[in-house]
Formats: sequence, structure tokens, C-alpha cells
Amino acid sequence: MLSLAGKIAVVTGGGSGIGRAVVLRLAERGASVVVLDIAAAAALESVELVVAAGGAARAVECDVSNTASVNAAFASLTQPLDILVNSAGVSHIGTLASTDEAAFDRLYRVNVKGIYTCCRAAVAQMAGRGGVIVNMASIASLIGLEERFAYSMTKGAVLSMTRSIAVDYMAAGIRCNCVCPARVHTPFVDRYLAEHYPGREAEMFEKLSKYQPLGRMASADEVAMMTLYLCSDEASFITGQALPLDGGVLVK
Repeated sequence: MLSLAGKIAVVTGGGSGIGRAVVLRLAERGASVVVLDIAAAAALESVELVVAAGGAARAVECDVSNTASVNAAFASLTQPLDILVNSAGVSHIGTLASTDEAAFDRLYRVNVKGIYTCCRAAVAQMAGRGGVIVNMASIASLIGLEERFAYSMTKGAVLSMTRSIAVDYMAAGIRCNCVCPARVHTPFVDRYLAEHYPGREAEMFEKLSKYQPLGRMASADEVAMMTLYLCSDEASFITGQALPLDGGVLVK
């Protein structure tokens, strides 16, 4: 079950957080994983964890917001690509009025253009053989979240791109889905709390956790397990879907 033996997978943002958890799970199930990250040292750390566990992986420094960097990364693949997981992304807190143009453009370049460019490169390699694409979206693509204007804009675009790719490439045997988590406990959350709420980290962590009716945030590995399922042959009848991992947010 959920075997990826013999598969070649690319994971963007694979050097930390959800991306690293996805790398570890895909490698555990037999995939040979190419870890793309703008931070070369972080990508290498993920590779070292995979190798220590007996898996196969290699690191490639890549800025997903830069088309030349993405094209070079995909051109470096020595075997045909089977799986792409787009996990690279950036966040932002702000309303329409408090989001300046520079922040808006940055989120667009990474969260929207980055997925467009990586999916385009992947589809070119998957054409004629089929494959799987999983994009990391958010519940922000399904509901309105306070002070997440630009972030929600990008995740809505991810959802729309996911469905468009699924429709356009069904005949080519390419499945495309997205995962829509609520809050996920990653090092990013801890850094954010330390930076913005010094001395109140525990209080704010509890507040963020209780936003989910189940009373906690998701773990990165829970997101990785859902991603693993979507990448596997067991999910071969699923395409064009947005799968929530929301701790009960959407039913409250």
C-alpha cells in the first residue's frame, strides 16, 4: 500500500516544514526524491535525513520565483519525472489596505508564479507517460480568513490552477490535486510567535491552536501523509480536488 518504489519525485520547498515532511514520507515509500529549495543548506539537511534512513535523495538549489532557476533544476533531472509536489511558499499578514505592492508582488511571484513555472516544467516531462502533481493550497482558498488578503489571493489561484491542470491533462494521464490545511505547526509558526509576541509565545500558540475546533494545529507529517496518498496509485481515481486538512474549521 502507498508504494512509490521506482518513482522519481520533485518536492519544492523541501528543505523545511511541510516540504521536508513530504520529502521524508515519499522517500520512506521508495521514491527517489529531488529536494528543491532556495536554501541549499536546508535542502541538503533533508537529503541527509533521507539517506540516514536508507532512502535516496539529492538536493538542488532553486528559486521557484525565477523561471531560469526552475528550468535549470528540472533540466538537471536524469530520469523521467513521476511526481511533483509544490510545497514552496511564503506567508503574509495584512488586509487589503495594509498590504503594500512589494509584499503583494512577492507573494504572487513565489506562491502563484512559482507553481505555474514548476507545473509547466513538470507537465512537459510527464507528457506521454502520465504523472502526479500535488499543490499545497490552504483553507484560505476555500473560506475568508482575517488579515490574510494577499496570502488568500495566492492560495485561491493555486486552487484554480490545480483544477485547470486536472481538466486539461486528464487525457495525458496526469492527475493534479491540492491539499488545503488549516494552521500547521512548523518552525515558521514558532519564529513568527517569537518575533511578534515575545514573552507571550505560549499564550498565542494556544490561541492559534484553538482556532481549529479540534483544539490543535495539524502536524507537518499529517499534511505529508495526505500528500503521500494523493501521490500513490491508491489515489488514481482522484484528480482536480481540494482536500481539506482543517481540524473541523469548515464544518463549524
